[in-house]
Amino acid sequence: MLVKDVMSRTVRTVDPETSMLEVSSLMCLYRFSGLPVVDDGKLVGFVAEKDVLDRLFPSIEEFMEGTAAMKLDDMQGQYRDLVKLKAADLMARNVITVSPDMHALRAAAVMVRNRFRRIPVAEGDKLIGMLSLGDIHKAIFHSSIAKMRCTPE
Repeated sequence: MLVKDVMSRTVRTVDPETSMLEVSSLMCLYRFSGLPVVDDGKLVGFVAEKDVLDRLFPSIEEFMEGTAAMKLDDMQGQYRDLVKLKAADLMARNVITVSPDMHALRAAAVMVRNRFRRIPVAEGDKLIGMLSLGDIHKAIFHSSIAKMRCTPE
């Protein structure tokens, strides 16, 4: 089973100039954990919820000093400043992708190794789809159930 057989071909994207307010709205409204950033048809980045929330986390030094707990509400308040940024300000630029001709389980290994739940599917720098662990699980489930139904007991 190849990635191209199970990936989603309809992908919501944003461009580098999209406001983080719009990006965050899309994430929250549609339950996207991340969005590919595309510029002139080229995949140039990926902005994930963890990129947004990471900006709110206390530093290691603050945790070690014990001052982080007292500042958590203040840090949460910084979210208003984050949504004023652009996607380009928070996106990961070295995007890990998988190929549409890669075996789906090899793509799953890439996702697990990198702690991703979804990953862009690209040919060169052109985004052609998205793949999630759920897509792979569902495809394996359907394939296995179909084989069980066709196999006499």
